[in-house]
Amino acid sequence: MASSPETISSVLLLASLPSLSAPHFLAPVIVSAANAASSRLRIVLFSRLFDPDAISHTQNWDHVQRLLTYVYVQATKTAQDMDKPLLHVDVLLKGTNVQETLPEDTAEGCEVVYRVSGDAIVAALPPALLELSHRYVAAGSYEGRTSSEASEDDAIPSMLPVVALGGTFDHLHAGHKILLSMAAWIASQKVIVGVTNATLLKSKSNAHVLESLETRKANVQYFLELFKPGLEYDIVPIDDVYGPTGWDPYIQGLVVSRETISGAEIIATHREKEQLPKLAVFIIDVISHTSSNITEEDLSLMRQTKMSSTLIRNWIVDREKQPRASQILKIESDTEGYLKPVERGEVGCVGSPDV
Repeated sequence: MASSPETISSVLLLASLPSLSAPHFLAPVIVSAANAASSRLRIVLFSRLFDPDAISHTQNWDHVQRLLTYVYVQATKTAQDMDKPLLHVDVLLKGTNVQETLPEDTAEGCEVVYRVSGDAIVAALPPALLELSHRYVAAGSYEGRTSSEASEDDAIPSMLPVVALGGTFDHLHAGHKILLSMAAWIASQKVIVGVTNATLLKSKSNAHVLESLETRKANVQYFLELFKPGLEYDIVPIDDVYGPTGWDPYIQGLVVSRETISGAEIIATHREKEQLPKLAVFIIDVISHTSSNITEEDLSLMRQTKMSSTLIRNWIVDREKQPRASQILKIESDTEGYLKPVERGEVGCVGSPDV
C-alpha cells in the first residue's frame, strides 16, 4: 500500500476540458489530489460543451458517461491503492458562461485547490475559492482517442422532462454517482430516485453495516443538488422493482446499469400491460470491448477498480475487527511469561491445565 507524505481533509480540483474525450491529460493531477485528500475530493470540470443548449444531452450520452467514468476510476483507484475506500469523490460538470459564477459552496470545507499547470479557466470563480492555496501539477499526455459531439437529430429530444432510476445507494460511491449524474444530465425538470427499502436488503453481505434508509436518501439528495442544482428531485423508498415507474405516466426516461437491465425489461412489460407510455432506456455501459472511445489501458483500469458497496462494507467490518485483534495481542504481550510456547520435551503449557 502506498503512503502519502501529506494528507488534507478536503481537496478541490479544477480543470477545463477541450472536448468530451476521456481526459487522459488529467491523470497526474487527479492522482496527486486523491493522494492528498483524506476525506473528500471534489473535481469540477469546465467546458463550453456543458453550457445550456450547447449540445444534445441524450445524443452525447455515451461520450459523457465515459468521461465521468474515466475521472471517477482514476480517483477511486488511487483511493483504493491508498486504503481509503471511504474517500468521497464528487465530479461536477460546469459550463464556461462567464455570467454564471461557480456557487460559493462548491469549495465549502476545501483547504487546497489543485490545478493543471497552464490551464486558464474562463469561468467565473468565487473570490473565496481564489483565496485558497493553489497547487499546480503538470498535465499528462494529450494523446489518446478523441471524441466529437454526436450529430444532431431533431427526432430525439436533447433532454427528457422526467427521468427515473433506482438502487440501494448504500455508502454512496463512484458507481452510484455516475448513475445519478447521468440521470440528471438528461433530465430537464425532474429526477425520481427509488431507494431500496431495508426490508429487501436482509440478504446483503454484512447487512448490519448498511446505512439507514434516511441516510441513503439524504446522501442521494445532497449529491444530486450538488451536481445539477435547479432540478426537482424526488427521492422515494421502494419495495419492488417498479417503484414510481409502475404507475407514473409522466416519466419518460429510465437509467439503468448493464447489470440491472433485466429490471428495465420487467418494467417495460408491466407498463405495457398497464397501458402506460413506453420509457426511453439509457444504459450505463462503460466497460465495452466494442467502444471506440475506450482504450485497452482504460478498460484494464476500469476492471481493476471495484465500485462496490459490498467492498466498502467488507472494508468497514475488517476495520472493526482490528481493534479486537490488537486487544488480543496486547493481552498476550501483557501475560508473557505466564502463557509461553511449549518447550521441547514438555506436554502442554504452563498455566493451561485443560491442554
